[in-house]
Amino acid sequence: MAKHSLHIENIVRDLPDSPGVYQYYDKEGTILYVGKAKNLKKRVSSYFRRDESLVGKVRVLVQKIADIRILVVDTELDALLLENNLIKKYQPRYNVMLKDDKTYPWICIKKEAFPRIFPTRNRISDGSDYFGPYASGKMMHMLLDLIRQLYQIRTCSLNLSAANIRTGKYKICLEYHINNCLGPCEGLQTEDDYGQSLQEIRNILRGNISSVRQHLTAMMKAYADTYEFEKAHIVKEKIELLDRYQSKSSIVSPSIHNIDIFSYVDEPTAAYINFMKVISGSIIQAHTVEIRKKLDETPEELLLLAIIELRERFDSDAPEIIVPFKPDVEFPGVSYTMPVRGEKKKLLELSERNARYYQLEKHKQLEHVDPERHTTRIMEQMQKDLRLKEHPLRIDCFDNSNIQGSYPVAAMVVFVNGRPDKKEYRHFNIKTVEGPNDFASMEEVIYRRYKRVIDENQPLPQLIVVDGGKGQLSSAMESIDKLGLHGKVAVIGIAKKLEEIYYPGDSLPLYIDKKSETLRIIQQLRDEAHRFGITHHRKRREKGTIKTELTEIAGVGESTSTLLLRKFRSVKGIKTATLAEIQEAAGLAKGKIVFDYFHPGKTE
Repeated sequence: MAKHSLHIENIVRDLPDSPGVYQYYDKEGTILYVGKAKNLKKRVSSYFRRDESLVGKVRVLVQKIADIRILVVDTELDALLLENNLIKKYQPRYNVMLKDDKTYPWICIKKEAFPRIFPTRNRISDGSDYFGPYASGKMMHMLLDLIRQLYQIRTCSLNLSAANIRTGKYKICLEYHINNCLGPCEGLQTEDDYGQSLQEIRNILRGNISSVRQHLTAMMKAYADTYEFEKAHIVKEKIELLDRYQSKSSIVSPSIHNIDIFSYVDEPTAAYINFMKVISGSIIQAHTVEIRKKLDETPEELLLLAIIELRERFDSDAPEIIVPFKPDVEFPGVSYTMPVRGEKKKLLELSERNARYYQLEKHKQLEHVDPERHTTRIMEQMQKDLRLKEHPLRIDCFDNSNIQGSYPVAAMVVFVNGRPDKKEYRHFNIKTVEGPNDFASMEEVIYRRYKRVIDENQPLPQLIVVDGGKGQLSSAMESIDKLGLHGKVAVIGIAKKLEEIYYPGDSLPLYIDKKSETLRIIQQLRDEAHRFGITHHRKRREKGTIKTELTEIAGVGESTSTLLLRKFRSVKGIKTATLAEIQEAAGLAKGKIVFDYFHPGKTE
């Protein structure tokens, strides 16, 4: 507090122990931040304590604060709602906000005689009914098409007042003759009959399809009872149409009625939150938002912000909210559910898949538009997931290859900024280890590699990945300790079976989210090292096999073998060659020896 003015000190000292909203201003009077608190005194005081626990961005904010203003309210919920309104009004620099770059459409039932139904992006306070907004234009138009097939609603913009109809101002149009309209302009349809259709349309738009289906079923039976089979068949086709629409959107039990689902996907600099509204087992609305973090906000704070904003935006009054974890503030008459199994758990998982898909699409866009920021994001995620002290800008990964101890080799692949850097790849022929001993081979390779790095004064990687579990990791650490690199470079092992991450001195593995980019990059490293090592091992084995078969011939040395392989490409080619061809390549005497070895007793 000593670093701040006496003015700030006096304000903080006199704050009440009450719920409320606090606002920070800079010396120019610009609002910097709006926050809510259960206890204003405790919350605001926490920004000015003398310790190093505040993150860097918070320290920068605190240094800019020149004035503090508060608004005391009755409850924490009141504080939350007031905070949300003030953030939207002032848009402070250090507050996170849900922003969209487009306006979403609504379906409007116009307040007028014989109301029209049409899509719009402009909500006007004229008493009309608006349903939505629809994040998916496809869903909205599918609903409008369904309504137009089920009901004969006018599409004209005529003023169908009672006086205009009585005086015969309008005449029926083509829509009447093709049976899309019942002609209210000439008084051929009453407002009560038209209103009955509108009520059913409102039920469909609210997701209450079951009541509409019940009404149509009763109507079909009534027509059938009076032998009006043609009309009964028309209603039956409408019921089938309604069922087809419902089957496209129904994913769970119809008993799940009027609930909201919010899923949360986190990363170091942002959060992705998907919202779905379900009525009678059908998803009627779905939307995903990205929230950029400003001051190291908690997942609970960001989820609560999304719940407040999206429920208001989509005009939801659902009494139950499905969430992955419980937010800090509760709403009157609304319960939180954190399912562990069943249909609601499936809904939460579906919502999370949508959030992850949105996250992936954003990352792809970012990679094309701003590759540097994309790389920074990946490095931050890997540093967090792997508990590293710094970004793993360069990662070296090692793998051993041998078959029953023959031709043992090792491979090192290098990733820079999360991508392969193939010019840095290296092969190693194992020199000091006899037989199939992966542990000793790993120890040798790690020592040889980083002894050379030290001798040539090359930069160390930020992370070394060893393909294997605790045994291979321990062997690698033997060499790291001998070279005095302990604590200077991070080393981890990855076990193949369960994708377990092992750390030196820790017997318990770390399990990373199977869907995370961090695990994907580690797996890619491991697989690339394995591929690179196998390729080298195969070449060495083939070369060794060929040399052995030729050099075992008495009187034939390595130089003659090389001449023959250069001409005939393989041992098989030598076997099928004539004596003259072999002698042309290796000389008369050596050529005769080779020919007689592959063709004993044969003469040309």
